[in-house]
Amino acid sequence: MPLTTLMILKQRIAVLSKLGEHLLGKDEYLEAVMHRTHYNNPWFTIENQQRAIKSIASSFLQKDKLKEWVNGYDLKEPNTPITIGLVMAGNIPLVGFHDLLCVFVSGHKSKIKLSDKDKFLLPYLLKLLAKFDTETEDYFEIVEVMKDFEAVIATGSNNAARYFESYFGKVPNIIRKNRNAVAVLDGTESQDELLALGKDVFRYFGLGCRNVSKLYLPEGYDFQLLLEKLHEYKEIILHHKYKNNFDYNMALLMMNNTMFWNNGCIILTENKSIASRIALVHYEYYSDKEALEKELYTRRDQIQCVVSKGSFKNQQTVPFGKAQEPQLDDYADGVDTLAFLTQT
Repeated sequence: MPLTTLMILKQRIAVLSKLGEHLLGKDEYLEAVMHRTHYNNPWFTIENQQRAIKSIASSFLQKDKLKEWVNGYDLKEPNTPITIGLVMAGNIPLVGFHDLLCVFVSGHKSKIKLSDKDKFLLPYLLKLLAKFDTETEDYFEIVEVMKDFEAVIATGSNNAARYFESYFGKVPNIIRKNRNAVAVLDGTESQDELLALGKDVFRYFGLGCRNVSKLYLPEGYDFQLLLEKLHEYKEIILHHKYKNNFDYNMALLMMNNTMFWNNGCIILTENKSIASRIALVHYEYYSDKEALEKELYTRRDQIQCVVSKGSFKNQQTVPFGKAQEPQLDDYADGVDTLAFLTQT
């Protein structure tokens, strides 16, 4: 259905900033929604939901940040807003919020297919937006079946992406596949930097596309300090689903006589693959930085971001501990979502 009332950009930014202010305060109903979400999906602990919400509020929904962000684009109010289909992933809480934010800021309508793993948080945030400004109600529609749209942004596994490409290929689209973060160490990292790396590995149980799943290490790397610092996140093993994955990976590696390092909460094993299973991080040695730069560039379609204190040609890096703290202009897969929407 067409929008009955059009909001101008100033209004849209104003209501988003109100939402941000609200989310940084106390909301007992939101706490109840988080408990329901955790019951539905044990991976979404209360702590991780709170972390995701606070990150969205502080990084995405601050008025000054929103204004600075949109100033980098030639945003014109659409005379006839179109409907953008959003197929949400469910690997970490509210992972599709940035896409929804981009659509709303651009003045278009979102038709949203929620993941069964994360089906309570976003509807409540949309209710909050409507509470602050009833005109937002026409901009969002949650559906069970995706149809009647002019463009689509879909995120899923590599297998799901093949289905998306077939189903959505006839309209303008952004289709995202599996990606992961990698970290490059040179052996001179401080204890604080290695401790911060643990955030990139363990946050959200490593389920996010920005979580580090692969380490590139200099030949002859001494694992002792790294394992020691990562062990400071040992409480993660108390989560039963994570521990089940840890035990399974340990057993599998032992049965296959595969060499690995283990500190009781994470397993490191040498493997060229970038994607790794839960509770497992791959590593690979390098001896030449130039060759490593070529490797990273060659595999750029599998890499969401590179965590390192060094710099690399053709590759933007993220400081240790910041992989799961994206800003408004950190677009998934390096595809500028807002530019896509302004040109659609």
